[in-house]
Amino acid sequence: MKNYSIWQDIENKKSYNNLTKDTSVDVLIIGGGITGISTLYHLKNSKLKVMLVEQNRIGMSTTSKSTGKLSFLQNDLLDKIRTSFDEKILKKYIESQIEAIKMVKDIINKEKIDCDLEMINSKLYTNIEKEIKDIKSLSQFLKECRIKVVDSTSNLVESKYMIEVGGTYVFHPVKFVYGLARNLENIYENTSVKKIVKEKNGYLCITDQAKINAKVVVIASHYPYFNLPFVFPIKASLEKSYLMASNYNGKKTSLISYSNPFISIRTHKNYLIYLSNSHSINKDTCDKNHFNELRKKVNDLGLDSEYLWSNIDINTHDGLPYIGKIDDNLLIATGYNTWGLATGVLAGKIIYDIILNKNNKYIELFNPKRSNLEQIIGGISASFKSVSGFISGIINSKNKYKCPHMGCKLIYNPVEKTYDCPCHGSRFNEQGEVIVSPANRNLN
Repeated sequence: MKNYSIWQDIENKKSYNNLTKDTSVDVLIIGGGITGISTLYHLKNSKLKVMLVEQNRIGMSTTSKSTGKLSFLQNDLLDKIRTSFDEKILKKYIESQIEAIKMVKDIINKEKIDCDLEMINSKLYTNIEKEIKDIKSLSQFLKECRIKVVDSTSNLVESKYMIEVGGTYVFHPVKFVYGLARNLENIYENTSVKKIVKEKNGYLCITDQAKINAKVVVIASHYPYFNLPFVFPIKASLEKSYLMASNYNGKKTSLISYSNPFISIRTHKNYLIYLSNSHSINKDTCDKNHFNELRKKVNDLGLDSEYLWSNIDINTHDGLPYIGKIDDNLLIATGYNTWGLATGVLAGKIIYDIILNKNNKYIELFNPKRSNLEQIIGGISASFKSVSGFISGIINSKNKYKCPHMGCKLIYNPVEKTYDCPCHGSRFNEQGEVIVSPANRNLN
């Protein structure tokens, strides 16, 4: 069994140099996942000098840990948005997801990217009696949005009610990132920005070996490492999920449960990818137990595991991502609520339009500076969760390591052989090298 993502198991991954010389650019993009690479792609034909830096390898962090789905049928997130705002906002969000999926498909066709794109209907189900009315209500709303919805079934899960929509896809997210980067310039790997200093005409960004003067900075990393000016630790919560890829020769499918703990299933060639056991990173910190429960669920289907890995997603308090300006010429794109692949590509276009002062109908929808009751209540909850994670690290950790981000004690993950932070999701390999932000320094 391989204790890493199936998407990371590809050959001929192009490598890029690290940045060793001081430089000046118009736009600096920090983060080489699907959001950062998409932003660079959208900006490539502008007259701006643009650079992207990634602290490890492009596409190898959160993008590579996902299920690889492109769908607007997004578990109970849609109802969360409807509750936080109204049906008008929910409709606009669904439109954004449909547009984002089309954008991904158009880019793949235009750039001739071989990333196993495949149209597969998406299914949403529940095995809880009281949730049937919620799914039926959502189904009716989607029909009012002129989306065709039908009742459905699956032999892979126990279900009391299931719906199905078309116009959704699955793909290989890492192949997409490398295909997109193929014709892009000024990409630097193994280049971690340690500090950002606001100056009169932009920002000074300091790495281990170089200084970068940038007029505009785009934070496209999974979890921003800084606390100010956005106070990100109270703007979101983190959710950990466990995934397995097993040899499978059954019918192609893509489905997800309505509520947490989520079960998400899709097929990829002769594999079945199964996600389950989602939980807040601040509690239930014994990864081994969660992996064992996942194995049992997959074994009950008569399948054995070949790949095993986990992922951490950032969830916002009101259900909408944070995409846009947080300060003068400082932009952010994060908080995708587990649906970051299509949204990451859309975020690149939104950021492009903001930088070039173009109109975009989604700028206000995803404005990071928005404020509502859910944000206030969620901020209080996030603060308590951070404290809970700090205490959990002290109680459950048997090692001496502390996360350089905010000092939380790390917990060893024996399955993936990593040291994980129960406060804000930083991860380190056994050599102490940071592999997932917000930490931007190694342990040693």
